[in-house]
Amino acid sequence: MRKLSHLDKEGKATMVDVSEKSPTKREAVARGSVHMKPETLQLIMDNAIEKGDVISVARVAGIMGAKKTSELIPLCHPLNVTSIAVEITVDEARSLVDVEATAKTIGQTGVEMEALIVVFVEELTAYDMCKAVDKEMVISGIMLMKKRGGKSGEFKRR
Repeated sequence: MRKLSHLDKEGKATMVDVSEKSPTKREAVARGSVHMKPETLQLIMDNAIEKGDVISVARVAGIMGAKKTSELIPLCHPLNVTSIAVEITVDEARSLVDVEATAKTIGQTGVEMEALIVVFVEELTAYDMCKAVDKEMVISGIMLMKKRGGKSGEFKRR
């Protein structure tokens, strides 16, 4: 089993030293969903939520979140994120909003946490904007789907 890279010899939390690593092109894709009442989803699609356009606001919030990842996750390195792409899909049949985020950088460490933060912040924003009409929404399935670049190579969820 591989040892955890964020622990020193005494088992204390530490930031990984990436100063000797060469910058490489890196990409990560994360996904998640917000499940809600059909009536709530209809309000979102009709742009009838009192706080505004849920999809647009959530998209911008997620992108802003990616830029703040190292401020939220204590051992993350600050990264120069070169691209954040967001796909938000409404699934009427299952009464949910799916979010998929792709983060890219050229650097010494990966962008998995940035992609995950995009999804989480978008979903929290949607929850915040819709909670007045549906407090039973469920944020679920936040996961890394794939990543490329760096020493550990490629990962793709089956």
